[in-house]
Amino acid sequence: MQWRNRETGYGLVAIGLHWLVAVAVIGLFALGWWMVELTYYDPWYRQAPAIHKATGVLLFLVLTARLLWRWLNPSPRPLGKPWERRAASVVHGTFYVLLFALMIAGYLISTADGSAIDVFGLFSVPATISDLPDQEDIAGDVHRWLAWTVIGLAALHALAAFKHHLFDRDDTLRRMLRPVASRR
Repeated sequence: MQWRNRETGYGLVAIGLHWLVAVAVIGLFALGWWMVELTYYDPWYRQAPAIHKATGVLLFLVLTARLLWRWLNPSPRPLGKPWERRAASVVHGTFYVLLFALMIAGYLISTADGSAIDVFGLFSVPATISDLPDQEDIAGDVHRWLAWTVIGLAALHALAAFKHHLFDRDDTLRRMLRPVASRR
């Protein structure tokens, strides 16, 4: 197994971080969608948001690590037509911008009352910006729209990967499923 990327494929770290972010984003979206319908007397009324917030903070750390890994360990040579390579570059950059904006909006919702975010009892993220006029409501609207946008973009991203695999018959999808073999 190769830990680092090569020109011909992704390494184990890049693949692991990609799928960890993907599962976390989809899981957080599903949890967020479910928890907003909970009533005050539901046993999950306080637990679900606490899990959502703590996981969001951990996702922020993982996404930061993924971005650092990407800068320190360049991606393999892209496949596809020139316009597809440009589109892929724009989509990947847009994912990072949207995800960080989504998490900042979530932070602003969670800390609007001045409370810190507890991360599974491991550490807390302090409230640095709070008491802005309508902070929780505005950040909540932004958070919701960004979440739907990220999920829509992720669906298009997945469809593009399947298009490359099924119609173009190139290695775009395979490279994100199987690490490049190490040199021996």
